[in-house]
Amino acid sequence: MHVEPTAAACGAAVTGIDLSQALSADLVAELRAHWLEHKVLVFPDQPLSNDDLVRFTRYFGEIGEDPFFGHIDENENIAAVQRKADEKTPIFAEIFHSDWSFLGVPPAGTVLYGITIPPTGGNTLYADQVAAYEALPDALRDRADELIAIHSAELGYAPDGVYGEGDQESGRSMKIISSERAREKCEHPFVRTHHETGRKALFSSPAYIQGFAGLDKAESDALLMEFYMHQISEPFVYSHPWQKDMLVMWDNRSLLHAATGGYDGHDRLLHRTTIADTQF
Repeated sequence: MHVEPTAAACGAAVTGIDLSQALSADLVAELRAHWLEHKVLVFPDQPLSNDDLVRFTRYFGEIGEDPFFGHIDENENIAAVQRKADEKTPIFAEIFHSDWSFLGVPPAGTVLYGITIPPTGGNTLYADQVAAYEALPDALRDRADELIAIHSAELGYAPDGVYGEGDQESGRSMKIISSERAREKCEHPFVRTHHETGRKALFSSPAYIQGFAGLDKAESDALLMEFYMHQISEPFVYSHPWQKDMLVMWDNRSLLHAATGGYDGHDRLLHRTTIADTQF
């Protein structure tokens, strides 16, 4: 196995192993250590079946909940992240976020596997939130340490949200299930201490944070935007280009991520699984 870090703030490519085969406990432990260190692991040239994808995911934890995604017909543990060539809906998930941060115990990680990849565009952006936290000015870092964020999926997945009933009626091919459940709220510290590494990171963004406990909306909104512009600054971002048969896994506890477009006129299909966590 060979691990080659990117030149960016996070990410590493892993070659020399075959993910279609069973992995030993020692190899999984080694991969987990690299995952925690680099936050994003990229495995190119890995022809995998749906069962292979699920098996690989389970090496790192139980299959996590995807509260607002439908699953593919062939496997209840896999969601399709897809867009048709003629689709006119906005690109899904273009705002930086940490997956499902509004859950009481958000997922540890996400696994994404490239099946139909356009010849151009579609990079996934990853922003290292450990580096972002550590680079904060002292006064702003002290402020971040004190904040409790109010998380909700309402803006995205409520029936009247961005991906709600109107979005589905507009012809989006991806299976998104809006629900009143999206209006539920959950509070988490804005600075999260990773329970495996002990490192602190800024946790999530305005995609799911509606405000900070104890602050009025105007103050919350201004502070959220100040943090967000810092969180997604270029020094913290790795822009990942996709290839067919490429598997990418990332640590939601240490990163934000966002989708990009630029592939109009081309089909795009990736399969996604979620790695559950054991604690916040």
